[in-house]
Amino acid sequence: MTKQVKQLDRVIIRFAGDSGDGMQLTGDRFTQQSATFGNDLSTLPNFPAEIRAPAGTLPGVSSFQVHFADHDILTPGDSPDVLVAMNPAALKANLQDLKKGATIIVDSHDFTGRNLSKAGYDHNPLETDELDEFAVHSVDLTSMTVEAVKEFGLSRKDAGRAKNMFALGLLSWMYGRPVDPTIAFLERRFAKVPDIRDANVTAFKAGWNFGETTEAFVVQYEVKPAPMPTGRYRNITGNLALAYGLVASSVQSGLPLFLGSYPITPASDVLHELSRHKRFGVTTFQAEDEIAGIGAALGAAFGGSLGVTTTSGPGVALKSETIGLGVMLELPLVVVDIQRGGPSTGLPTKTEQADLLQAMFGRNGEAPVPIVAPRSPADCFDAALEAARIAVTYRTPVMLLSDGYLANGSEPWQIPDVEQLPRIEPGFATGPNHTGEDGESAFWPYLRDDETLARPWAVPGTKGLEHRIGGLEKNDGTGNISYDPANHDFMVHTRAAKVERVAESVPPTEVDDPVGPDGQGARVLVLGWGSTYGPIGAAVRHVRNTGLRVAQAHLRHLNPFPKDLGEVLKRYDAVLVPEMNLGQLSMLLRAKYLVDVVGYNRVRGLPLRAAELAEAITDLVETQTGDEPVPGGNHETEEVR
Repeated sequence: MTKQVKQLDRVIIRFAGDSGDGMQLTGDRFTQQSATFGNDLSTLPNFPAEIRAPAGTLPGVSSFQVHFADHDILTPGDSPDVLVAMNPAALKANLQDLKKGATIIVDSHDFTGRNLSKAGYDHNPLETDELDEFAVHSVDLTSMTVEAVKEFGLSRKDAGRAKNMFALGLLSWMYGRPVDPTIAFLERRFAKVPDIRDANVTAFKAGWNFGETTEAFVVQYEVKPAPMPTGRYRNITGNLALAYGLVASSVQSGLPLFLGSYPITPASDVLHELSRHKRFGVTTFQAEDEIAGIGAALGAAFGGSLGVTTTSGPGVALKSETIGLGVMLELPLVVVDIQRGGPSTGLPTKTEQADLLQAMFGRNGEAPVPIVAPRSPADCFDAALEAARIAVTYRTPVMLLSDGYLANGSEPWQIPDVEQLPRIEPGFATGPNHTGEDGESAFWPYLRDDETLARPWAVPGTKGLEHRIGGLEKNDGTGNISYDPANHDFMVHTRAAKVERVAESVPPTEVDDPVGPDGQGARVLVLGWGSTYGPIGAAVRHVRNTGLRVAQAHLRHLNPFPKDLGEVLKRYDAVLVPEMNLGQLSMLLRAKYLVDVVGYNRVRGLPLRAAELAEAITDLVETQTGDEPVPGGNHETEEVR
């Protein structure tokens, strides 16, 4: 039969089922297909913390959302256009996020009395009118999958596990996704188990063929490739980009990379990835605990390596004493904190931005460290390079604040030209640097560079550069132990001044503030940091398309701030600061610049919703300017609708 083909500019699909239904794999494969096709995309994996959460229950639902488009997009989207629900729990857990008219594809096989009860239903929603406002397709995916793969002799349970590939095949047909990459992937992944390989490939093809032949789906959709700058691209997650950035930092500095780490969600993937790159001189050490991991990394830094440790918020608390030791020793160390919901164990697989104040102040004494934060999954690569540059140049621990959304989310990444990456100069000490009154040459480990205030980095074993290190206060210059009050005061101020010197190498704040026809800019600035970049950008686009003026800026450097930030803030009548915490950046800005910024704070374990943020921005602009959105303006833009 001939099917209608309809053009769309973007689509948001959410695959949802039990944590054992393969939803992460299904979403990842659809994402890879879309990347191969050339769409811009953004993803949001969302899964339970338990290895195998209770089957059929709401807490056990795992989902993967992918937003793909023929134009530049910034977020995974607020509301799915299509929900694929493998059981009643998946339907109930995600139904509230759908808007009227959304498409729902459900596996009717699992809508049994027992499964409905486990999901909290006292009835079958497929047999009532409560889903009438949606386009519902009730399909027995499981039975069709079992029938399609029966030739391979699998048990019904094993055969049914391929239903995610049937669903992937169906959705691939609906949206014209290329199928060859997925077939090749399945053949590689299950090469050692031919029956499982063939069953998954067959189920995938059966899903495609079902879409092609059934009368239940009469429309096929097309989303054209997005225009992008010329170059080589790949889809990349934040953790993978971060790992690549650390390897690049090692290459660009000429330093061997040493990772001392203890596995913790959501940072473990960085350890896993770096362990694959021994050919680049990478050494990975999976320690027995968080303290041992950072201790080994700091020891490696003393030995002349690029020392790195990865963790999440609970691990930072355990590492705090050693970070303070790194501040005292003044050695390069990159501390990667992939933030997650807290406090305590909190929400291990959910995202949050609540470790900023811990990064700023979570050590005893005056122990300042520079802080950088990536804004998108691909930007994790550049943020890692920047953190390493600061650590090596200024001889200091540096905190890199990513989060679970960036770590597991993905987007297209233009592979950089290695020749264009910045060089990082370690500048090791090579000989004595001080001449005493007696004319004798000596090495003083705490003499400082006039420009950076960094002390010399002397590799142990270098003749003539023998020196002691430790956590006790150092005498200026000599590095000898000192209890002198005046010296301690001087060293405390010097270490703080060294961190402030980082601002000399930080670019000015980039402010996106389009000037209107009257030559005037906006009176309201939206300022963010970290992974709020996407929702803020989408919300700002929407507000501007309603005719209102609003400016946007985003911070990568959180300590020290860019030198011009105070001046930028004072140019605006109001500054809105969206964060996934209770106002931590707002607190820092108020304290430093005496600007009464307005906080927009949501701590839900999920990224900010662009539509809700757009409403908050609109309200603030109306309050400050008296302007109102233009009736009939283009409100159906990007991620906000």
